[in-house]
Amino acid sequence: MYDPSQLRTFLAVAQTLSFTQAARRLGLRQSTVSQHVRRLEEAAGRQLFSRDTHSVELTEDGEAMLGFARRILEVHEQATAFFTGTRVRGRLRFGASEDFVLTRLPEILEGFRYDHPEVDLELTVELSGTLHERLAAGKLDLVLAKRRPEDPHGRLVWRDELAWIGAERLRLDPERPVPLIVYPPPGITRALALEALERQGREWRVVCTSGSLNGLVAAARAGLGVMAHSRGLVPPGLVRVPDRFGLPELGRVDFVLVHGHRRTAAHGAADALAAAILAGGDRLHRR
Repeated sequence: MYDPSQLRTFLAVAQTLSFTQAARRLGLRQSTVSQHVRRLEEAAGRQLFSRDTHSVELTEDGEAMLGFARRILEVHEQATAFFTGTRVRGRLRFGASEDFVLTRLPEILEGFRYDHPEVDLELTVELSGTLHERLAAGKLDLVLAKRRPEDPHGRLVWRDELAWIGAERLRLDPERPVPLIVYPPPGITRALALEALERQGREWRVVCTSGSLNGLVAAARAGLGVMAHSRGLVPPGLVRVPDRFGLPELGRVDFVLVHGHRRTAAHGAADALAAAILAGGDRLHRR
């Protein structure tokens, strides 16, 4: 009833909330993406997206289709691998940014390990900037991390707005420097936050620096200050800082998958893990 190619297209649109970005990810024309979505909606007999010239949003039926699409594609891939006799194997050095520490990424990795038991998966959790550096140096095979919106490298998993977050009881004095909780350099979120404050002419001071997301969250929950973070990944116990405090807009950030430039024995395993992440990417930021 449901065509796997149409389901893949649906997932790409659901994760990027953009027909244009979905087309780029899949290497298709935008008209083909629209056609796949229309045919899937016809097969389901339901509208999966509400869309106009400015925005794309999942409908309630579209949210329900997400889980079905993932499961159908997972079984499809398992059946394909079984009957073609292809076995992915080798050592795969995978890097994931600190942003995913508190998400459902472990579930995706667990499913990958179950489907590909002959892959020796080596996980590195680091700042996005550090991961990109290690990938360029040939020390990693695949990276899931942030990039600046103007950076063309990588396959877009999803795009999100950045927001200022902190403890619900936090109050900011407009006459004093903004207390910042930040990653150390070369953190991408840190750089974007400082650039936004400097454009506004707002004074700031660093009250906490940590390379661990858990460390930053602990400081924020203690009310020490504010931190810039993806809206779709706000940790429990923290909330968006109200607009009345006058903090500047932070813009958006892309979460991408980037393969190493060197073709290694892990190439097939990297492709398989990338496919698993792209199929389940909405689980990383939807609650």
